[in-house]
Order: sequence, then C-alpha cells, then structure tokens
Amino acid sequence: MTAIMKSVRAIACAILLCGVLATAPALAADPAAPARLDNATCQSCHDGKKGKLEVPGADGDKRALLPISPEHFSKSVHAQLECVSCHTDIVDSKDGHRKAPGVKPPDCAQCHETLWEKAKKENKTAEKPRLGIVVDNIAAYKKSFHARVNKDDGTRLNASCNDCHDVHRFDVPALGTTEREEWRRTVPQVCGEKCHSDELEEYSESVHGTQISEKHNLKSAVCSDCHFSHDVGNTSAVPTKLAITTLCGNCHEENFKTYKATYHGQINTLGYAYTAKCFDCHGSHGILEASNPASRVHPDNRMKTCRSCHNGKKELPDAPPGFASFQPHGHAGDFKRYPQIWIADQVMTQLLVGTFAFFWLHTLLWFYREYKERQLRKGQPQIKAAPLSELPPRLHGKHFKRFSRTWRIAHITFALSLMILTLTGIPLFYPEAPWAAPLMTALGGPHTAGIIHRANAVIFGGVFIWHLVYIGIKLARDWKNFRIFGPNSLVPGLQDLKDIIAMFKWFLGMAPRPVFDRWTYWEKFDYWAPFWGVTIIGVSGLMMWLPQLTAQYLPGWVFNVAAIFHGEEAFLAVVFLFTVHFFNNHFRPDKFPLELVMFTGTVSLEEYKRDHPLEYQRLLDSGELERHLVEAPSPPVTAASKVLGFTLIVIGLTLLTLVGVGFFTSM
Repeated sequence: MTAIMKSVRAIACAILLCGVLATAPALAADPAAPARLDNATCQSCHDGKKGKLEVPGADGDKRALLPISPEHFSKSVHAQLECVSCHTDIVDSKDGHRKAPGVKPPDCAQCHETLWEKAKKENKTAEKPRLGIVVDNIAAYKKSFHARVNKDDGTRLNASCNDCHDVHRFDVPALGTTEREEWRRTVPQVCGEKCHSDELEEYSESVHGTQISEKHNLKSAVCSDCHFSHDVGNTSAVPTKLAITTLCGNCHEENFKTYKATYHGQINTLGYAYTAKCFDCHGSHGILEASNPASRVHPDNRMKTCRSCHNGKKELPDAPPGFASFQPHGHAGDFKRYPQIWIADQVMTQLLVGTFAFFWLHTLLWFYREYKERQLRKGQPQIKAAPLSELPPRLHGKHFKRFSRTWRIAHITFALSLMILTLTGIPLFYPEAPWAAPLMTALGGPHTAGIIHRANAVIFGGVFIWHLVYIGIKLARDWKNFRIFGPNSLVPGLQDLKDIIAMFKWFLGMAPRPVFDRWTYWEKFDYWAPFWGVTIIGVSGLMMWLPQLTAQYLPGWVFNVAAIFHGEEAFLAVVFLFTVHFFNNHFRPDKFPLELVMFTGTVSLEEYKRDHPLEYQRLLDSGELERHLVEAPSPPVTAASKVLGFTLIVIGLTLLTLVGVGFFTSM
C-alpha cells in the first residue's frame, strides 16, 4: 500500500511539473493576463452590485454609468449579443478599459445598417422584417429634430437611441398585444423625465394624461401619437404643425372632419399653417375638457383664446364679441345642437336638388327630342324654303340686333369675373381634391388668391348694381309704357307656364314644338337667377370678408350659416351655368357648337324668325322690324367672336371638371 501511494505521488508531481513548464512562457510574457471579455465578465462589474462606476465625461467631469440589470438584459432583443459586439472599442476588462485606437464607440445606427446591408447581400431580408423596420426608423431619425446637435451642449445630439430606448433592456412588445398597450403608458415618462419635464407636468394634468393615469384608458394619446416616434419634427416648422393637426384626427375623427369644413381647416388642408389649428385653440400638452373652467375653449375663456391670434400684433384686428359663439365643429347633422346650421343646409340642399332635378331632366329630354327629329329628317327630301319671302330682297341677309354693346360688355365682364371667382374659390371648397393644393400654389397662396377673389367679387357685384341702376333709370324714363307682364317683359307670367307645359309635351312627342316671343322661359330664368344668386353669394361673402364688423353685431354662428350659403350657392351657379346654360345656348343640336349672339349682338334674320316667331311676326305686322335690322358682322368680328366664345366654353368646362372631381373625391 505504501509503494502504491508513493507511485501516485510521483505521477502527480510529474503532471504538475509538466503543467508548470507548459504555462511558464505565457506567465513570463504577461504575468497579469486579462479575464475573458464575455458577458458574464462584463456584468460582474456593470451589474451595479459593486458600487457606482464613473468615467470621464465630455466636459472633463466624471459621469456615472448606469447599472445593467442582468435580468432585464437577458429579456431584451439584444440578449443574444456579446457586450463587445457593440462595444468594439473595449479590448480589456481592467478598470477604465484600454480602448483600441481608431475604433469608434458604439453606434446603434451604424450597427443595424451594417446588419441590413449584410442581409440584403445574403438575400435574407424576408427573414428579418423587424430589422428592416429598424433601418427605416433610423432613416427617419436622421432627419428628425432629435438628431440635430444640441444648442446648449454642442458635444451631443438632442436625443440618441439610448436616451429613449435604454438599449440594454430594449424590448418593444408586438403590436396588438396587451403588453404593447402597457408599454405605451411609459412613453410620457421616458420623454418627460429625461428631457421634457415641463411638458410632462402639463400632460399629467391634461385630459389625455388623466385618462391614462386615473382611468387606465390605454388608447389615450401619448407623446409618440402626436410627435411620431422617430420622425420627431421641429414644432415651429410648418410641416410639423400640419402633421400634428392631422394626427389629432386619428382619434377625433368627427371633430377633425368638421374642423376641415371651416376656413381655418380648409387653409390647413391646403398645406398652409397660418390659420388656427387644433392645438392653437385647445392647447398642446395641457388639453382639458371643454367643460373644465380652466380649458382654453371653455365659454369663459374663448375670447382670450380667439384673441391669441386675432389681435393687432398679428395683422388681424381684435376679435369682436361674436367670435365667442362661432361653432368650429358645428355641422348640419345635429338639429338639437346646431339648429341654424341644420336649417341653412336643408334650404340649400332642397334648392340644389329641385333646380338640378328640373333643369337636367329638361336638358336630357330636349336633347332626346332634337336627336329624334334629326334622325327623322335624314330620311326625308331636303327642300329649302324661302323663309323671308315676305320681306323685300334688300332686307335679305340682314341681321336682327338683340343686344347692344353695353349689354355685351356687361355679359363678358360678368362671365370672366365669375370664372375667376370660381377658380380662386374652389380650392377652399374642395381642399382635399388632388388639384386643390397645386392650384392654390399656382395662384400664389391663399393671401394672393383671396385678394384676386375679392377684387373680382367687387367687379361681379359692380356689374349687378350697374344693371339695377340702369333698369331703374330706364323704368323711370318710360314708366308710362311699363308693363309688368307682356311680350317685352322679363317678368315670368302665365304664358311662361303654358310654354313650359307645351315644351314638355313636345319633348314627349305629344305636341308640336311651341313658338316663343321675345323672351323664352329659360332666358327669363337665366336673367332672374343672378338676382337670387348674387344676393346670397354677395351678402354671405361680405359677412365673411368683414368678420370683425359682422361679429360686432351678430352671433358667431352666422359665419357657419354664411359659409353654407356662400359655398352651396356658388356650387349651384357654377354647375348650372356650365351645364344647363351652356346646353340651352350652345350645345343643343340646333345651336351646336357655339351661339354667337351674345358676342356679336346680332343673329341672322332667318334664325331669329325660327327662334322667336311671335316677336318677328308682330314687328313685321307693325312695320317696326326694319329699324331692328343691321348688317351682318364682318368676317374678322365673327372670327374674333368665335375665338372668344370657344375660349370661355373651354374655361367653363375645365372649371366644371375641377368641381366634378372635387365633388366626387369629397364624398
């Protein structure tokens, strides 16, 4: 037994000696060999259990390193990585760490972009969709306000990845999970505790903050819902203001919809941020319910809120008392809350439906009857009659003068100003149409477009007032011969009703085409429609043009009503003129493609006899016909009239197309 023990000891000594001899060179080369740079070694110091760790800061002072919880790190998305995978500049585990020369500190963006490029080269992007999202977020971050150099400390950025995410415990739960909603609750603290403490204090007491903290409403807005997560913009920049306003609508859909229907919202939708936005009225971080006495939109505080914009310092006169009762979210769907708006909308809706139902039916039936009669005439022999055989030969080829130069100038001025009014007004009426923003830009922006619009409104109204004065003077001079009803009167009478009935009978093939006197019933409608239209559009437009004067004496809801009357009546006028009026005067088969009478002032005697046979015969019988006859317009005048007429028609149809696109895209 003693011999055996001696043998074992001899063998052990030999093995030990061999080990010592094998390690001797290494120990001689570096007697203090470093420990391995694995996660366990790193966490043996950085887990926070050995006291506070400090390193030199950028300003020369020491800064404390945050402890890394092994428990949290093991659950993070980076748990499978070695610490030195990111901290590539660390080459030893000694206190203070020796850094590899020329190696940059950890860079989250560079690391993820490198991994993504590698995935693309290996065609593995489909296997790593989350990595692609991270790279997209990095691109957004680089353009954001957070990625800019801090104004107070030029050695750092406004915010880096680790400021928001804490990369050692980063693990965002999947969308749609309860964990994700709970994680959202922490966003205000992340933003506020490190950087935005004042904003966090306001938010905590706001309706959004209390919904989360007190009522546990996990769907209430947090910072990232309004400011995005990575693409955080400068809140003083126009794109950011517009984006935040739109984001309000993600939750408050109905209120955002009604806001966009107001002038403030229309301008905002077109891409301009100088009118009131949601946060201008409601506040931003400290939003309170409207019933709260401290709320900016509480009835007791509304005037102060309005005057934050409408004051002499911002080129807007002080808001008058009526502004306080303006309904920025009023709509026609709630009679109980907004009876005036509901009534105004019902009046205009019935007017539009009734007018278009009658006249579009009238137009379709007229076209149908003209078409059928043309088809019938094609199969019959054409025998040219001598329609003016009762006149002496010297009058053949003459033209009947229907409109004087003054009337024609008034007509062209009226038409051009109306078209410009339409062009400058429809971007506000349909701000979401695809052509609206480019058109507003082409017009020079809302300010310039508004000046053009109002200037042409003055011209438009001026022509109308001139006409009233002209008619008044004419009636005063010839009051003895004035007849309310009669062949020369534009006042609708019983005969017009008979003509309408007769015309519909002809449409349906139940009677021959009726004959007309000096004015047809559709010409009388064209004449009287502007009296209603100009009055409604003009008065409502003037109220909105002079809001300070209007609201000084009237409640604010009149602006809601005025906007309805102004917009809907303008829509009625534009669509009627460029469909029904164009058809009656230019597009019906016996006039197509252009009626020149309003441009030349005259019409051939043959055509006049066909269109107004009753007046023709009356003038012929009384011997007064010849004094209304003039020479036919010269070829240059006729050519110029055609160019002008076709130009106006093209402009009108273009505007009609824009209105049509806007109408259907807004539905």
